[in-house]
Amino acid sequence: MAELPRVVMMGTGTFARPTFEALLAHPLFEVVGLVTQPDRDGGQVRGSTRQTGPSLKEIAGQRGVPVYQPDSINTPEGVAQLTAWRPDLLVVAAYGQILKADVLAAARHGGINVHGSLLPKYRGAAPVAWAILRGETKTGVTIIRMTTGLDAGAMLAQETIDIQPDETAGDLEARLAPIGARLAVTAAEEVMAGTAKGIPQDPALVSKAPKLKKEHGLIDWTQRAEQVCRQVRAMQPWPTAYTWLHQSGKPPIRLTVQCAVPTVVPEAVWIGTPGRWLPLEGSEVRLLVAVIGGAVELLELQPAGKRRMSTADFLRGHRMQPGDWFGPEKASGVA
Repeated sequence: MAELPRVVMMGTGTFARPTFEALLAHPLFEVVGLVTQPDRDGGQVRGSTRQTGPSLKEIAGQRGVPVYQPDSINTPEGVAQLTAWRPDLLVVAAYGQILKADVLAAARHGGINVHGSLLPKYRGAAPVAWAILRGETKTGVTIIRMTTGLDAGAMLAQETIDIQPDETAGDLEARLAPIGARLAVTAAEEVMAGTAKGIPQDPALVSKAPKLKKEHGLIDWTQRAEQVCRQVRAMQPWPTAYTWLHQSGKPPIRLTVQCAVPTVVPEAVWIGTPGRWLPLEGSEVRLLVAVIGGAVELLELQPAGKRRMSTADFLRGHRMQPGDWFGPEKASGVA
């Protein structure tokens, strides 16, 4: 009986999980190893979609798949481990490291990557978040043959979906993950059969999606309402959008903004200074903030060290006064 094609999965977290499970369930593949990121104590607290929930390591343990967790796979030790598994193909999803040529060469057919964007748009570590942040109405998943360039390989498969108006990055990534799994399995079958046909990416259409940092979550109120609300959605579940509430005679309060919507307010109450609290009839249960050309209503908040809550619950303990404003922790105030 002929040996089944040998596959090594490389990935971390919820985006990679459906692909790993699909490979494990495939009757014509043998998953001979999993390479995943080292265990990190902060993963659950941080809230990244790539490091929460049942881990690939746990799934591998249940199925008897060997696990390797190097700080870097691009070392002689990493290449030696891959070579020892004798893989025919590497399947990569949200692994978090750029693979060097000798790593890709450890597999007979090299590697394919599951990427959460419509390449060549949004190459990089955070394509889902950046697509929302930039106001895209569509995104998707692309399967590429891996090269040493960042997400630069020939495209083997691609599928497009609509981005919903109220969708967070976490919500969207969860919808993209099973699509990626399905496309990855088909692409792996074609690569093994020698029938895969790659389409080169157009360099003129390339855009970048760099890794998110905490500072990407700081809300800039000098934007229009739609952009502020896109930032709130794009930064979930990590690093989350945040601001500070400044009230006279009190220390600033750090607030994570969990949900916000653009809103229209009467000209009589609109103060055109970005970040200013806008008093409005019924404002004891509503929290409106001035932005360029309009206002944003904050619907759900999480004060530092406290639970997530509705704005109405927050306002019961924090009475707003004229002159209150939102912005960076250290600032001279809103004029």
